[in-house]
Amino acid sequence: MTALGLANRRLGWKLAAAAVAMIGFGYLLVPLYQSYCRMTGVNGTTGSIDYGAALRHKPDTSRWVTVQFVTATAGSLPWEFTSEVATLRVHPGELVTTNFHARNLGNVAMIGQAVPSVTPGPAAPYFYSVDGLCTSGQALAPGEGKQLPLQFIVDPELPREIATVTLSVAFFDARPRAATTTPPLAARLRI
Repeated sequence: MTALGLANRRLGWKLAAAAVAMIGFGYLLVPLYQSYCRMTGVNGTTGSIDYGAALRHKPDTSRWVTVQFVTATAGSLPWEFTSEVATLRVHPGELVTTNFHARNLGNVAMIGQAVPSVTPGPAAPYFYSVDGLCTSGQALAPGEGKQLPLQFIVDPELPREIATVTLSVAFFDARPRAATTTPPLAARLRI
């Protein structure tokens, strides 16, 4: 083999290795980004904490934080989703429970996944979900409604200049893909 052929072969292997590395990085990008968001609170991503750790927080009774609740559903999810209260005043470090209500207005059983977001962004790393609606998918039969509790805690280390935190919770259709997509045209036409 000539020197040019050898150089081309090495270049081909290097390009193939680079392509495999890019594909691998593409697969890892979403979990890495989600981990980064959870750690830093970027994009309003809330953290989670276990019940025992939440109870170890000492409430800061010298100040109040107003927590506002905003609810939404994705267009493909025919659910009614509301918060029991629009706002709560809490002491940072206090374990708080509030309720949301969801009702399936559709005619098929559905699974919805709640996705929380906190604003302002700098408050997100200080807002912890302890237990509740955001931890797993919620299944509702046609016409069924459920009360969905959420336990949360605002970290006492929340900067003092932040007096209001907004928790937005959006529900998305979490049914398996096969149940939510239309068959290909060829299958519908029986080709």
